[in-house]
Amino acid sequence: MSELERYYRVLELEPGATLEEINQAYKDLVFVWHPDRLPKDNHRLQKKAQDKLKAFNEARDQLRSLKDQPQTAHNHRTTSPKKPPTTNYQPPNQNPDLSGKDFSRANLSNRDLSGRNLSYANLSGSNLSDTFMHKVNLRGADLSEANLFRANLLLADLREANLRNTNLIGADLSGADLRGADLTGARIRSGERLLVKLIGANLAGAIMPDGAIHS
Repeated sequence: MSELERYYRVLELEPGATLEEINQAYKDLVFVWHPDRLPKDNHRLQKKAQDKLKAFNEARDQLRSLKDQPQTAHNHRTTSPKKPPTTNYQPPNQNPDLSGKDFSRANLSNRDLSGRNLSYANLSGSNLSDTFMHKVNLRGADLSEANLFRANLLLADLREANLRNTNLIGADLSGADLRGADLTGARIRSGERLLVKLIGANLAGAIMPDGAIHS
C-alpha cells in the first residue's frame, strides 16, 4: 500500500476523494475520537484517541497539500509554481489568541479553529461553513449575518455573542454556552423543524430568533 492510499484509508475514504470529502471525513472522525468525549480516567482510550487525532491530522494535511498542487502536463518543460492567493488577513490557525481581531467578511470555511480565543472578534458576514470550532471562545464576538452552516461549535463559549441574522442551519451547538447571546433573526429552522443541535446548551437570558428571551 502506498503512502497516499494509507492517508485515504486513515480517513476512511476511497482514493481520489474530493477536498470537500476529505474535510468532512476529518471533522467527522475528530468529533468521534476527540479525547473530551471519552472517559478521562481511561488512559488506554485517551492514548488511543491522541494517536488517532495525530493520524487524522497528518492524513488531512498531506491530502490537502496534494489537492493544492497545480496540475502540470506530463512533459519535460518546467513550470513555475503558482503563488498562493493573497489575503488581507492572517489565517486564524496560526495564532491561538485572536481576541478583538477583525475578520469581517472573511472566508474561514472548513478551517480548524478549535480552542482558539476569538472573544470580541468581528466575524460579521464571514463564511464559517463546515468550520471546526470545538471549545472556541467567541464570547462577545460579532457573528451577525455570518454563515455557520454545518459548523461544529461543540462546547463553544458564545456568551453575549451577536448572532443576529446568522445562518445556523446544520450547526452543532451541543454543550455551548449561549447565555445572553442575541439570536434575533437567526436561521435555525426549516418550517417547524429545528435544524440546529442544542443538546445541553445553556440558553439562559439568550434572545431567541423570534425576539423572546429564553428563561
